[in-house]
Amino acid sequence: MKSKRFLACCLAAVMGMSLLAGCSSDGGSTADAGAQVVIYSNADDEAITAMKNALDANGYEGKYIVQGFGTSELGGKLLAEGKNLEADLVTMSTFYLQSAQDTNDMFLPLEFDVKTLDEFPDYCAPITSQEGAIILNTELMEQEGLPRPASIKDLADPVYEGQLAVTDIQSSSTAWLLIQALVDAYDEDGAEKTLAAIYKNAGDHIETSGSGPLKLCRAGEIAVGFGLRHQAVADKADGLPIDFVDPTEGNFSLTESVAVLDKGEKTNPLAMEMAQCIIENGREELQQTYPNPLYEGESSDAVNKSAYPKTFSEPLTFELFQKHQQLSENAKP
Repeated sequence: MKSKRFLACCLAAVMGMSLLAGCSSDGGSTADAGAQVVIYSNADDEAITAMKNALDANGYEGKYIVQGFGTSELGGKLLAEGKNLEADLVTMSTFYLQSAQDTNDMFLPLEFDVKTLDEFPDYCAPITSQEGAIILNTELMEQEGLPRPASIKDLADPVYEGQLAVTDIQSSSTAWLLIQALVDAYDEDGAEKTLAAIYKNAGDHIETSGSGPLKLCRAGEIAVGFGLRHQAVADKADGLPIDFVDPTEGNFSLTESVAVLDKGEKTNPLAMEMAQCIIENGREELQQTYPNPLYEGESSDAVNKSAYPKTFSEPLTFELFQKHQQLSENAKP
């Protein structure tokens, strides 16, 4: 028994040493064009599918692995791990990428031309743009005799109590679209007061997922929600009893972008190629779900153009995001 234990311990030690030998001290993988590119992403399923289709159709099938994360979870990893992140390529909310770069200097300048409509840092290129809007279940609205809201502030009216769903900014950046609009229109004190009334009306339906309010509207569990505009537009076009309202405070937007990790000699050379492939070959399919134009030569149909597109008065940073997270916590019951 002792000799067996001794052999087992030796084997375990050898295996442990082998594992350590296969890992670099900074968490990166050895530079090898044959190694699979690890992609971390907070994107929705539709966006991940479009990116995979672009990669697979252009010779990269089997050469990458995609791991999905929630926005806050992936943002935390970017800020905490920096260049030690396992991923070679990241698609993530642009404001998080910017804060991670400022903190850790962790991304490479892109090696391909990026002809965006708006200016972006040289280390990232946008893949999607998403706007917020009020979402309605038209059948339930009529059944309950609810007035059609025109603004986010209208959602604070007690008439919507028990019939409203919104998203928690602690778990989803979709909620930031609502909070930006409130702060921009009513300043921080007014936004917190309005948000407190909205949370009261939402009750148990302060959702962790950005698509949660829309799913509840689809199911007929609630009549009104706040979520992503393009999803409501698509549901309405598909004949579902879903409509949307562009709030008078404004349709604020967030972009998600692709960036390549700088791992020095251990940088996987395929990561930059795949980033270029996603931008140059994935945008056509991405725009089918996320129609906002991002690059020169792109356009969108009239139905996909929001009534009140607006940009927040301050640059979107992780620090501002945290500030608005605290505002949200203060507004909760």
